[in-house]
Amino acid sequence: MAAILEDGKLRLSGYVGDYYFDDHFTSSDVVLALAQIDDESDLTVHINSPGGVASEGAAIHALFQARSGSTDVVVEGIAMSAASLIAMAGAMVTMSAGSVLMIHDPASFTWGNSAEHSKSIEMLEALSTSYARVYADKSGKSVDECREIMKAESWFTPTQAVEAGFADETTERKAEPVAAFDYRVLAHAPKRLVALAKKKDWRLPDVDKRTSASAAARHQEENSMPTDKERADALAAKVAELEAEMKSGKDADSAAAMTKELEELRAEKAERANADAIMALEEAKGREAQAEALGAAGVDAEKAKAILAAAPKAEDESGDLSAAEYGRARMGAGGITQPGGGSRLKKGDKAVLAAAVARTNKRR
Repeated sequence: MAAILEDGKLRLSGYVGDYYFDDHFTSSDVVLALAQIDDESDLTVHINSPGGVASEGAAIHALFQARSGSTDVVVEGIAMSAASLIAMAGAMVTMSAGSVLMIHDPASFTWGNSAEHSKSIEMLEALSTSYARVYADKSGKSVDECREIMKAESWFTPTQAVEAGFADETTERKAEPVAAFDYRVLAHAPKRLVALAKKKDWRLPDVDKRTSASAAARHQEENSMPTDKERADALAAKVAELEAEMKSGKDADSAAAMTKELEELRAEKAERANADAIMALEEAKGREAQAEALGAAGVDAEKAKAILAAAPKAEDESGDLSAAEYGRARMGAGGITQPGGGSRLKKGDKAVLAAAVARTNKRR
């Protein structure tokens, strides 16, 4: 057995499936390894395998996909054939420097009459289609595109694997983090981002599809995020629609559900109005970044007015606080370290910003 579990790392090396003449690992080995850790814990799987039995690879991929906790994959050396399918189970797939990923069609030997050979063809086609769907789900490519890649027996260096969407980063070059957004509403979003949004179920919960259909069409054409005005209009329309439905009379269950949704929408509308009121304050001029942070943290407009009045305005390098310094200070308050950090924020301002950013993070 070459399935070794140690300190939250599972190392899989050798042939996929039973193989008496060399190192190998099976789906049963993986089941035993996973039984030793909490299903909700994070796990990193290190793979170095030339592949093996296609059905075993599919079974192991399913085991990792079924875990509640996060499963990442690191390809060390090589991940070919069935091993490449296992690698696709990683929420984050990292290609080590010098590693190789190979994708191709499953193969088999058949002995017998024409009917038995036909059955083998049927089985291989089914496996190939299933494999293609897994590659498509990871990369954002279509199933047909992945079938062509498989038929061509395609080999990928670490950089090529990332560019094709089959891996997320390499130890030589890490990919930029992807912001959570429903990229499916954009007409020309990269396929990999569309697939990631589908897999993570990223949505736009605040925009009602019926009232913002025309806005969504414009977003697809312009490849842009909704403006504040568009979101405010959509919320106002939704509130008006729910109020009209409530007046028309509904059954008890529907009324209760609509009442709850209406309360949530009204709360969000009030929250947005408060943030707009803060940005409109005279004290917010020259302190836009601070005002935005206070609005996002849900600070009352009157309290925000007093805080802004006591805060210095953003100035150039000779002043107390530059816009760039404020940005770094705000990131630092949130626990983010940025190269070249350090600012001239006063002690009281630092405390205010730290509290505001902490509340913002908590709300998220």
